[in-house]
Parts: sequence; C-alpha cells; structure tokens
Amino acid sequence: MLQDKPLTERLKAKAQELGFVACGVARADAAPQTAARLRQWLDEGRHGDMIWMEDRSAERGSPAGLWPEVRSVIALGMSYAPATDPLALAGEGEVGRISVYAQGGDYHDVVKRNLKALARWLVAERGADVPIDLKVFVDTAPVMEKPLSEAAGLGWQGKHTNLVSRDHGSWLFLGAIYTTLDLAPDVPGSDTCGSCDACQRACPTDAFPAPYRLDARRCISYLTIEHAGPIPHEFREAIGNRIYGCDDCLAACPWNKFAASAQANLAFAPRAELTVPELGDLLALDDAGFRQVFAGSPIKRIGRDRMVRNCLIAAGNSGAVGLVPVVEGLLGDASAVVREAAEWALGRLR
Repeated sequence: MLQDKPLTERLKAKAQELGFVACGVARADAAPQTAARLRQWLDEGRHGDMIWMEDRSAERGSPAGLWPEVRSVIALGMSYAPATDPLALAGEGEVGRISVYAQGGDYHDVVKRNLKALARWLVAERGADVPIDLKVFVDTAPVMEKPLSEAAGLGWQGKHTNLVSRDHGSWLFLGAIYTTLDLAPDVPGSDTCGSCDACQRACPTDAFPAPYRLDARRCISYLTIEHAGPIPHEFREAIGNRIYGCDDCLAACPWNKFAASAQANLAFAPRAELTVPELGDLLALDDAGFRQVFAGSPIKRIGRDRMVRNCLIAAGNSGAVGLVPVVEGLLGDASAVVREAAEWALGRLR
C-alpha cells in the first residue's frame, strides 16, 4: 500500500483539534534497538519490583511483538506543563509535594478518551472501502511510548530517559495508536542534550548511573509509587517532603523554558487540595477517606497504606513536632509498612 501523506497531514490537524500538542508517525519497525536495551535493563535488575515488565518483555520490545499486523505507529503527546514552579514546596515542613502530573485528573482517562476519538475519526476518514484496524494505548499496555515517540519525531529521550520536546520540554503525556495503515513517517527526533547534565545533577538519590540510563531502584518516583515495601533507609532523608513522585530531573531541563503552560486543559488543572497537601490531614486518612480524597486521581491506584507510608517519611524529615500525636496514632496501624514508617518518623521527630 502506498504511504498516504495527505491523510497524515489531516490526522495531525485533527489531533491538534482534540488537544494533542504533538503528533507524529513512525513505521512499526522504526526503533529496532528498543528490545535489546530493554533486555539489558531487565537483566541488570534496574526495574526493581516491577516484575510485570519482565512478564511481557517480548511484546514490549517492539510493536510487532504485541500485534504482528501493525504497520504504522501514531505517537501523540498532550502537554501538562505547570503554570508554577514545580519545586516551589521543597523543604516546606508540614506539607507534602505531589508530582505535577498527579495534581489534576487522571491522565489515563483524558488521553485515552481523545485517542479513541482520533481513532474513530481515522476510521471514518478512510471510509468503508479501505478496511483498517487499529489499537490505542496509554501507559497500561506493553508499549514503549518514549522510543516510539522519538522515532515519530516528537522529541528525543534525554539523559533522564524521559522524552524531551523542543516545544514542550519534558511535560508531555504520551499515547500511541497502532494501525494497519501505511502512513507517511516523520523524521525521527534528534538528541540535542549536548554536554548538559542538569537532570542528572538534580536527582536527589543519584538514580542515573550514566547518561540515558535509569536505575529505578534509586528513583523517588519508583520508591513512592511502584515500591510496595518499606522504603530503604538510605533514601529516606533525600526524599524530603515528596509524597508521590518527583519532578526534579524533569524540572531541571533547560528545554522547559519553551514549554507553554497547559492550564487551558481543564482536565489537568491542579486540584487545590493536592497542590499544598497538609501532611497531618493525609496521615489521618483511613481507606474510605483515602478513596474519597483521591477519587479521579492517578494517586488512587497506590492505595492508602503506601500513601501514608510516604507521608510518614515526609513527616520524619519535616522537623514538625506538631505531627507527633498523629504519627504516634499510627504505631498500631494494621499495615506493617505503615507501622515501620511511623516508628522511623517518630524517632526522627523526637
């Protein structure tokens, strides 16, 4: 089938209409090095507790590994660039820091809804005479969105391993549409990090053993979100008052100066209670209260125990003796991971 360039151009216009600030196309085999790099990362154990990455590594290594019929990958980015300094609350005692991406609505729902709308448009645009098939993905399937987005020209994987865009910095939610169509591919992204290592130097826990390589076991985002057990003591002080994720390496990237605020997208507008969350309030949450506070938020998936554990680490780093009573109340918590973190926090506060 001949590559349909006019269709690709109309596709990009429709994507912009649906709120995507970046859209590009890559051939399904455009990132052949992905599988080997993933295998090396897994063999080195740098994925930590994320065993699910091993379970479907063959599918994750290439689009065809997941769906043999795929011919083109449509990579899309939706901006969540913050309107304020994402590091403004660093060291602010009795309040916690939540990663920018999690302060508003759940991006999975927002991005997937718009991906499906774009997919429906694409099917209708081709018409019944040209049968096509497609699949949409947002961060919940074995898809390597970042190398595919680089192959599609959205940007490049920076030294912090995240995608960097000339126009949108490091603040992009990524999604992908796999299709059996042969679409005209874009020019791949070109790495322009140069000698800059700001993202590596910004990491509080030295999670980058080398440029373009991440050891998740040392990453605060991994420790506060993916890791279910007690947080290793060697990282607790460095975590500071971060209670869900970490923006430091992203915020340090100089390319962010070109990123326009995404606050016009109301779905990602930060909720007031998540921009300056009080540790005392969060430490007092039971399961029902946790579900109520974080309804519609990506934070909900980690559960109450993990969030309270994170808040106890932040409390122990806060020096706020006013938190002692609520911390003491958690010494008998039903969760072993909460009890352990409470003992540690109490020792620090006393």
